[in-house]
Amino acid sequence: MQNTSQSQKKIYNLVGKIASGILSDEITFLQKLVIDVVDNAEFDIKGGRVWKFLPNEKSYQLLFQYGDIKEIPANYKLTIEDQEVLKELYKNNTMLRKETDQILKESGIIIYSVTGVGNIVKTNYGKFYEYVLGFNANEILQSFYDTLSIISTVASARMKELQTINKQVKIQKDIEKAAEIQRNLFPDHELTFSDFDIYGICIPDSAIGGDYFDYFPNLESEEDRIGIIVADAASKGLSAAIQSLFVSGAMKMAHRFSPKISSLFYSLNNLIYETFPLERFVTMFYCEITESSNRLVLYANAGHTEPLHFRKEDQSFRFLSSTGGVLGIVPNQKFSVENIRMKPGDILLIVTDGITEAANEDDIPFGHERLIDLILKYQEYSAKEIALMIIQEVQHFYATSQYNDDKTLIVIKRKK
Repeated sequence: MQNTSQSQKKIYNLVGKIASGILSDEITFLQKLVIDVVDNAEFDIKGGRVWKFLPNEKSYQLLFQYGDIKEIPANYKLTIEDQEVLKELYKNNTMLRKETDQILKESGIIIYSVTGVGNIVKTNYGKFYEYVLGFNANEILQSFYDTLSIISTVASARMKELQTINKQVKIQKDIEKAAEIQRNLFPDHELTFSDFDIYGICIPDSAIGGDYFDYFPNLESEEDRIGIIVADAASKGLSAAIQSLFVSGAMKMAHRFSPKISSLFYSLNNLIYETFPLERFVTMFYCEITESSNRLVLYANAGHTEPLHFRKEDQSFRFLSSTGGVLGIVPNQKFSVENIRMKPGDILLIVTDGITEAANEDDIPFGHERLIDLILKYQEYSAKEIALMIIQEVQHFYATSQYNDDKTLIVIKRKK
């Protein structure tokens, strides 16, 4: 018994070594496995083949053959009805048989063993392995049967590993594609409108994020106003990115019809409520800067982090509080529109909570007070310089913390 166990362990280690290494795809892996098994003198196997199950044709098709036997016609198929062993393989995994197929007998296969590997395919006429490995030898011994059982176990495990890796690679490629789409949605950082200097920046927590900002120049020829949006989907990862893309598309579509701000928020709220049944939580701030003589700024705030309005003349600050609830929570919400006037030297800072809630190692958030201090300190600088200095301070602040989130800010400064 001990000798048998030691022999099985030796075979298992040998098969494991053969099945190791970098995998490219399932079929290439199985081809290499067959070659290595046939070429290994310890197995004493004469030839090997890889068969793939074709559910619609109720057959197995030859994908690969190797060894010292007469070549079988390419793409040769064995039907389920003609090969009872294929019906029984699901229950037994590995089986020994005398060959009955005339073509295979003519190729030199007299006694063979087959083993199933890979996933189980369920059909209305039975369950079948996705792949079958067939091997033949001059003499089929019990040790050969044990070898094939081990080959099946190791090969199936490695194929599941390969499938997991391939899924991860595909997911990563999808994420990278989504990130590319998302990056393309963001506008150029810098924008000049009338006597306003504007600079926006978004730093996602990962490849894709839930923050979104954009600029909407007036579509009419006079171009007397510009819209600016900052939105934050509260969910994480791919779901947040999907919501972000949705808001972007909806805003671009709605802007073509120049709706009132209150109507825009009302419609977008209902769209999010109806489209995302589980994760509906989106905050948004939208403002329109006009070229009127007093530089009126109209805005609505759907539960978004309160923007800061810095008034140059008296060095004071005003928070632009919510004018309605978070988007998507309840249907048919109404939103009011407020306004401020921006005088020369005034600054409007719009951020997402990834800025204000960025916490240090002691779990202390960056907060609004530090933003106020930075605006006071850098008020004479350009919008771009102010934005980049704030981002630098925030990143330095939370550098040693576990907390992380998307970070977006827009600095709007009226030139003197």
